[in-house]
Amino acid sequence: MSQINHCVELAAFPEGIPDKSHFRMGTRPYPEPKDGEFVVRNDYLSLDPFLRGVISGRQMYAVTLNVGDVMFGTTVGTVIASKHGDYAEGDTVTLGGGWQQFALSDGDGVRKVHAGDNPLSLQVGILGMPGLTAYAGLLHTAHPQAGETVVVSAAAGPVGSMVGQLARLNGARAVGIAGSDEKCRAVVDTFGFDACINYKTQDLSTALGEACPDGVNVYFDNVGGSTLEAVLGKLALGARVTLCGLITQYNAKTTPPGPNLGPVIGARAIMTGFVVYDHYDKWDEFQTTCSRYVADGDIRFLEDRAQGLDNAAAHFSRLMRGENFGKSLVVVTPD
Repeated sequence: MSQINHCVELAAFPEGIPDKSHFRMGTRPYPEPKDGEFVVRNDYLSLDPFLRGVISGRQMYAVTLNVGDVMFGTTVGTVIASKHGDYAEGDTVTLGGGWQQFALSDGDGVRKVHAGDNPLSLQVGILGMPGLTAYAGLLHTAHPQAGETVVVSAAAGPVGSMVGQLARLNGARAVGIAGSDEKCRAVVDTFGFDACINYKTQDLSTALGEACPDGVNVYFDNVGGSTLEAVLGKLALGARVTLCGLITQYNAKTTPPGPNLGPVIGARAIMTGFVVYDHYDKWDEFQTTCSRYVADGDIRFLEDRAQGLDNAAAHFSRLMRGENFGKSLVVVTPD
């Protein structure tokens, strides 16, 4: 076994969009487990927009990072050494394994997974935290009904694409909002949405009126800002809004002005702030339901992969520039 654990460290707190200069490659000793601990070989690393907030230098997240620390990140991997009674060598687990080859754990926050015939990488994608976010945020928070119209922003990403596909599987119409014609084509042709709006080339308010002639019954918001404001103006009576993400603010130095919430009052709408950590009790239900959907081909996915930890920083920067196409992840251990 190698005695070196290659990793990626935070080199500096970024202002604006992070780039490779804010990270550096490093090494740590290979972790040796003590009683009650085990070592995981990280196979896939998830890259997620919320990490931009973690490395903001503002101590407001559950995870706190300082310059020189190994970057935080969710991983799926294989137990390769264990002195823990509940985890054996060969078990497959997800955990906050970080941007490194090997992670030491005492089991806190670890979840065993059984990928079955589905790709293991999906455990950090549509069958992992992003998928649970879509599942709980849509079905257990917004409660779409058959025949209603569900609109979701960042529709080509792992959360947005799952929201639209789950809406369709529950009898609702799905309208996506994305940032390129290529992404919009994938949203419709690959993920099966009824329509998709390119917010960069189309007038969003006009396009929403055309795609949602009876108004928006459910809006799943991943971006905030002007997109949220435009959709709020198209709410149907009794609409529900799930506020999940604020991509437009993650790289901003100051908080932009908020939208006019008057239409929320006029529509008698329900607006809910959604955090996935409140819905961990639905993991088993979500995994059972959505694993079957994926295996049957009812839910499709796209992955935006980088090979090796040395490409993780550049791939994260690509994500924060909005250039990713599908779920951003790093292959830590080659297949």
